[in-house]
Amino acid sequence: MSHDAKADDRVREQASRQAQGRSGFDYNAPAELFPSRSRAGRSRSRYMRFDTAAEGLRFVIEELPAPAALGAYLVIDEARFGLEEMRSLYASAEYPLTRCAAVPC
Repeated sequence: MSHDAKADDRVREQASRQAQGRSGFDYNAPAELFPSRSRAGRSRSRYMRFDTAAEGLRFVIEELPAPAALGAYLVIDEARFGLEEMRSLYASAEYPLTRCAAVPC
């Protein structure tokens, strides 16, 4: 296995542990949202930066249209989080922001 593949595996393992709440996920860390690539042409979603991971998670879960969220991912502390991991982090008891009563809002 190449060095790059091993590094990718380590990042995936870290992201998985963080998403499952095993290593104290930092909701205050800055986050970057990378949209999915649209095959149907120009997508409405675009790269975005958030001051905190909690704000990024809230945007993805509460505001981003479902089709745009499917291939999108957040990068937080050099770890990449897909939609299922983002949903898990948003649903966690440690999530610091008030959640929307009914998602989608």
